[in-house]
Amino acid sequence: MTHTPLPGRLITLDGPGGVGKTTTLAALTAHLRSNGASVHSTTEPSSSALGQFTRAHADHIHGRALACLVAADRYHHLHTEIQPHLAAGDTVVCDRYLASTLVIQRLDDVPEPFLLALNADIQLPDLAVLLTAAPATIAARLARRGAHHRFERHPDVPAGEIALYRTAAATLERLGVTVLTIDTSALTPEEASLRIVSALAPPAASVEATTTAPTSTVKPCPQQPPSSTCT
Repeated sequence: MTHTPLPGRLITLDGPGGVGKTTTLAALTAHLRSNGASVHSTTEPSSSALGQFTRAHADHIHGRALACLVAADRYHHLHTEIQPHLAAGDTVVCDRYLASTLVIQRLDDVPEPFLLALNADIQLPDLAVLLTAAPATIAARLARRGAHHRFERHPDVPAGEIALYRTAAATLERLGVTVLTIDTSALTPEEASLRIVSALAPPAASVEATTTAPTSTVKPCPQQPPSSTCT
């Protein structure tokens, strides 16, 4: 996995279903654009034919087979959409990425080393945002919204996902990824997006222009547990 030097920035949002990823992404995109950034928002599985196939069959394909489909869609997504936008200097905001893989596929009994090997050549995010909430809050939101896939239909999944996202956060940090964990139990998507904006480091061009470019690392809040379709 690499932090390929490209003019743009890749920001990913992951977390269990019901934590507000989609609405937070929309608010974040609006904030960044209002600050003059050129923003491209996307999601995984992607909108490509491969991504649509993955979404449509995630309830029936399991384990390593599903993990391979998700990884194949991610490489296609990177090559055809994400990296071209990064090369053009855009900020890319992606709803679900590697962190979701390290959680959802592990719920499907796929070991982490296998998942890391599958994703060995992907572009690592510049900032990985992990949204979380209390298990009871997630369960209530899912009950109102309805489950989107088989992983959200199991009553024990919210608590299990939260624990796995803690592990995923540690894995991402070992890979050199800046991780920001936000508990959305009592936050609106607007408030969550403002926290993300305030945590963002300057663009690569600004950093390179300084004589001493400090490395910014955002750590998860130790008293808030980190915080899932099929990525």
